[in-house]
Amino acid sequence: MKNLFSTFLLILVLGINIYAQNDTSAKGNVEVYLIDSFITPELPHKLKVSFFTSDSVTSDILITGQEQILVSKELTDNHKIEINIDTLHDLAFPLKYRLIVRDKDGEESQSQIYEVEMPQNMIIETDRSLGMLQVCCFGGIIFGLPSPTYVSMNGKEYFSLTKEIPLFSFYSKGYNYPAGYFGIEYAYIFKADKKNFVRIGYKHIFQLGFIKYISPGLNYFTDFKGYNGISPELTLGFFQIQNVFTLFARYRYNFQPGINGTDFHEVSVGLYSNFFSINF
Repeated sequence: MKNLFSTFLLILVLGINIYAQNDTSAKGNVEVYLIDSFITPELPHKLKVSFFTSDSVTSDILITGQEQILVSKELTDNHKIEINIDTLHDLAFPLKYRLIVRDKDGEESQSQIYEVEMPQNMIIETDRSLGMLQVCCFGGIIFGLPSPTYVSMNGKEYFSLTKEIPLFSFYSKGYNYPAGYFGIEYAYIFKADKKNFVRIGYKHIFQLGFIKYISPGLNYFTDFKGYNGISPELTLGFFQIQNVFTLFARYRYNFQPGINGTDFHEVSVGLYSNFFSINF
């Protein structure tokens, strides 16, 4: 158990350090509180940003590689803007921007640098320009990679490979990840007495700033030989690869309710994508 939690803690620290290096501090006396920031999935694609400020100010948005755009001409503490993505040039994703505000005396303050990911349907549109065969082959290979997993069972340590497929994803307006999804997973534990497991469960996703998301989940599992149980879990999504896959680390506790000595622990790393999911 000591090795198990040490491994999970190391993965968490490494992920946080990666993002800490990319963080850019805000400047000035006026605080900026970001409320919403996303690109609409429907056409025409629009960047929508809303934020509050600690004082009444005028405001602009500066997108990396673009000219500064006016948000609020009059002094206010409530700011909103919609920008048609088609009017911008040479965009790179994740899209990065900074909010610039000025108080009544003309003193300037700047927010930290924020990032916005490309919506799923924009990813698909971009991928088509590269050739659907190439994209499907590459995506299929990466998507099919299993997750290496460390297993602690009955005082013994094992190596396992697991593969999860999100089946149904549920989106809330304004988010680049689904609010949650139902998935199915197969796991094979090498050299263990009980080797084959199938899980069906639900994961809820909370998006964060310093990492991509944190996702608690609950599964039902079975080995189809009478070993059935429940497995709560916690997943951390660290960073994206090609705007499609997210590197994650996961801890899971498996047990049979009411039966002692049947529990075991897992720590795994892998790639998340709702590539083949049915979206709602």
